[in-house]
Amino acid sequence: MCQNPCEICSNHVAGVESYNVSLETQTAEIQAADSLSYDTVLEKIKKTGKTIKSGEADGEAKDI
Repeated sequence: MCQNPCEICSNHVAGVESYNVSLETQTAEIQAADSLSYDTVLEKIKKTGKTIKSGEADGEAKDI
């Protein structure tokens, strides 16, 4: 897990049910309630300054 948790963790964003961040694969998987939109999660990740290469929601590729 992260040494410095980012802003997308369940302690910071209402609606995040679980998350898994892999430093090895440089990926983050976020499980969220239906009330939390993909765009809201994407914006939170962008604010961390992390590079986003792709996005997916409900098994479909999404614009970043």
